Amino acid sequence: MKLFGLCALAALVAPSAFAQAPAAPIEIDYLGLKVERTLQFAYLDQPPPDAGLQGARVALADNQTTGQFLNQTFHLTEDMVDDAAGAVDAFKKRVAAGTKLFVTDLPAPILLQVADLPEAKGVTLLDATTRDDSLRAESCRRNVLHTAPSRAMLADALMQYMTIKKWGKIALVIGGDPEDKLYADAVRNSARKFRIKIVKEIPWTFDPGSRRTDTGAYAEGAEVARITQDVGDYDLLVVADEADNFGDELGYRTTEPRPVAGTQGLVPTAWARPFEQWGATQLQGRFLKATNRWMTESDYGAWLAVRSVGEAATRGNTTDPVKIGEFMRSKDFDVAGFKGTKLTFRDWDGQLREPLLLADARSLVSVSPQPGFLHQFSELDTLGVDRPETKCHM
Repeated sequence: MKLFGLCALAALVAPSAFAQAPAAPIEIDYLGLKVERTLQFAYLDQPPPDAGLQGARVALADNQTTGQFLNQTFHLTEDMVDDAAGAVDAFKKRVAAGTKLFVTDLPAPILLQVADLPEAKGVTLLDATTRDDSLRAESCRRNVLHTAPSRAMLADALMQYMTIKKWGKIALVIGGDPEDKLYADAVRNSARKFRIKIVKEIPWTFDPGSRRTDTGAYAEGAEVARITQDVGDYDLLVVADEADNFGDELGYRTTEPRPVAGTQGLVPTAWARPFEQWGATQLQGRFLKATNRWMTESDYGAWLAVRSVGEAATRGNTTDPVKIGEFMRSKDFDVAGFKGTKLTFRDWDGQLREPLLLADARSLVSVSPQPGFLHQFSELDTLGVDRPETKCHM
């Protein structure tokens, strides 16, 4: 009887006594630049101050759920810095502490400054927010992967839809910010690629400072009508206004009745509030519950970056950060992004392949690549710069 009792006790104790010791957590650092939010002219939808960061936090919880079956845990540190010097200092400290996996929310010049540090050798930087085509071209870096779509990908998504609709002519309105000019460059390149004619380019120079006066709306409407008066025949008014300074004011005010697309109106984007297909409602709901707001494109880029780390660790069955980075770059890697297909990184420029949405504030209109745009290897490579045209030489 005593022997039976001892055996029973041993059976109860054994699982906990001899359980596998938990592995050291896989360290991920979120390195972002603090942005001072200013009141935009179109201030109805102010960017949340934690855009991007919340996406990383939600993805961390997802990683913990999947990693528990392989005894893997993940730890996220958050470094929100004021300037380039702060980014460099924080990066060096984290690398010295052993971190080799970083999710970045940094402007292109600061990202390159960090990527070129001697300490960055053997480190993987997952760029979650920048759209700069140069980072995927002449300024590409072997230690940088991009989960945010490039401007070239966004422009191609829109031009493909125009081709399907047989809309062959656009007018292009360009804001005064440097980013607006980069967006306009992407639209020009994409228009040539898909044989879309730009009938006129229109610089936006109007000062909308009086819009809150009694006659402000009339003055703005008159300005839009004036600049579109002599455009000629066109199918779509494309706007380049990344800072959201004026683009929302173009709709319904053009001389001829034409839809608006680009940075406002019908927007090509990686993520949108009306997106519900392929199980996206699940991610939308979890994010909304965790943060009490809707997921932004920056959140989605950061979510994909952290999930890519988790997927590489799980699929590669490793907690070694260097091997995780190598696996993400391999042909065996893919990550599910609620887009109806597997997402992978291009080996020639580090860009994540993914379908892009075409949506306005309330409706998902379409998803690119559009039907009929074929490719030898992946239809997703019809968006952005393909291997034969790349200027990236790592």
